[in-house]
Amino acid sequence: MQNLLRVVNGGRVFTAIHRLKPCLPQCPLQTGGRLEGAGLSVIPRRLMSEKRLNVPPSADVVARVSGISTMAKLPFQETAEGLDAAFIGVPIDTGTSNRPGARFGPRQIRSESIMLRACNSATGAAPYESLMVADIGDVNVNMYDLKDTCRRIREAYCKVVKTGCIPLTMGGDHTISYPILQAVAERHGPVGLIHVDAHSDTGDVYLGEKIGHGSPFRRCVEEGLLDCKRVVQIGLRGTGYSPDNYAWSRAQGFRVVQVEECWHKSLVPLMAEVRRQIGSGPVYLSFDIDGLDPAFAPGTGTPEIGGLTPIQGLEIIRGCRGLNLVGCDLVEVSPPYDTTGNTALTAANLLFEMMCVLPKIKYYD
Repeated sequence: MQNLLRVVNGGRVFTAIHRLKPCLPQCPLQTGGRLEGAGLSVIPRRLMSEKRLNVPPSADVVARVSGISTMAKLPFQETAEGLDAAFIGVPIDTGTSNRPGARFGPRQIRSESIMLRACNSATGAAPYESLMVADIGDVNVNMYDLKDTCRRIREAYCKVVKTGCIPLTMGGDHTISYPILQAVAERHGPVGLIHVDAHSDTGDVYLGEKIGHGSPFRRCVEEGLLDCKRVVQIGLRGTGYSPDNYAWSRAQGFRVVQVEECWHKSLVPLMAEVRRQIGSGPVYLSFDIDGLDPAFAPGTGTPEIGGLTPIQGLEIIRGCRGLNLVGCDLVEVSPPYDTTGNTALTAANLLFEMMCVLPKIKYYD
């Protein structure tokens, strides 16, 4: 197997071609080591059709706790140019209605992502053998003006999707899905939506404001950004302001899967139905971490008991394999309420799983 090696020697960086025996036959990227006698650290990068792809360094070679914090220890670059997918942070919580702190979500998700490795052992996905991926940093938000922040997000994402790059977003509160979908729909037209959440986020006006984390998908419907017959909301629960808190969603044509329909069962059959509903058209995946039960993900702003399990979260994301995903986000991680770091750790893993189901991913099934 031919790999491109990034060789680090006392601060000097250069590249070389080398042949390495895979550590795991089913996952050729799981390689790494040290050039004997030279004191040179080597980090393999896969060659596919002469295109060099970014591969995070193995912890066998580079200590997890070292280096600048990027998602999964991927390289950082300024723009999405040349990328198939990019991790992007949107550090805001000025749209929250309860506990704040999601502005620190992207930073903590990156910190916990050091545990991620190159291959998906469960599904056989080899994302770094398939796509050029990097961390392109955070949107420069305006902490004092939510409407201006939405404008900044929309403009930043228009630049990203214009390149053909698929954004993988670390929130931030759920307000961010609205301007992101404005940019995505500008390129792809109305898109389907798979929305995992404790809440429908289809409210109208809160304290006189129409923009906030409780209303992004109503704003999206009003602007024609969603193909409403291809929208599924999974995990909705909690107390409501009316006996049928989800009537508006159903009236638009959304499929609403309340959490009680998910209790004590695998969601693999549900996702087979979702794939049939979504079809081959472009679809966006939005995962609010509060879709999971707060026993598993306490670090969030509006927790609701009786939620999904992390296993069900994995089933939902893995069930998106084969869909035409044009963007994904993971939102509402609030580190101040995440005393163990497990919420951010879970979020980092779910984002990795999202990357693993993007179009053109190579699998070792």
